[in-house]
Amino acid sequence: MQADLSPVIAATAQWLTCSFPAPGGALAAALCEAQARQAVTVAARLRYPTEMDAALVGLAGPGGSGRLDWVTGADAEGSGEAWRTWVDEVVASWAVCLLADAELAGLAVAALAEGPVVVEFRRLVAPDEADRRAAALLRHPDLVAPVAGLHRSGLLSRLDPDATLVR
Repeated sequence: MQADLSPVIAATAQWLTCSFPAPGGALAAALCEAQARQAVTVAARLRYPTEMDAALVGLAGPGGSGRLDWVTGADAEGSGEAWRTWVDEVVASWAVCLLADAELAGLAVAALAEGPVVVEFRRLVAPDEADRRAAALLRHPDLVAPVAGLHRSGLLSRLDPDATLVR
C-alpha cells in the first residue's frame, strides 16, 4: 500500500501546467511547474492530512481529470494518458485557489506549519516578477475561476472551520 502523495502531486501539477501553460521558453516552463508543484503539494497535504488519508487515496485513487478537462474545455484526445487517472480534482481546485490568491496561500502554508513537515513554499507565497510572468495564466483569477470555483468552499472551510473567511 502506498502512503505518500507523490503520484497525486505529480499528476495534478502536470495537469495544471498542461492546462495553463507558461508563456515563454524552458525557464518559464520550469518556474511555472515549480509553482504548480508547490501549490499542489500544499493543497494535497491539506486535503489528505494524515498518513491514513494518503494511504486511502493511494488505494482508491483520486478520481482523475475527467471533470477538470470538461470544465476547462480540454481536448479529449489526451484523456487516455494514464497519468490523468492520478489527477485529484479537489487538489487541483484548491491549488489554483492558492495560486490566484496570495493571502489564501499564506493561510494555507501557515496551516501546514502546524503539521510535522514544513517545506519551503516561497514561489507560492512570495513569487518574484519572473515567477509571476512564468505562471501568468496559472495565477490569473479569471482564467482559473472555473476550476477554483469547483471546491473553493471546501478549502475555505478547511482553513477556517468557523467560517470567518469570506471570499
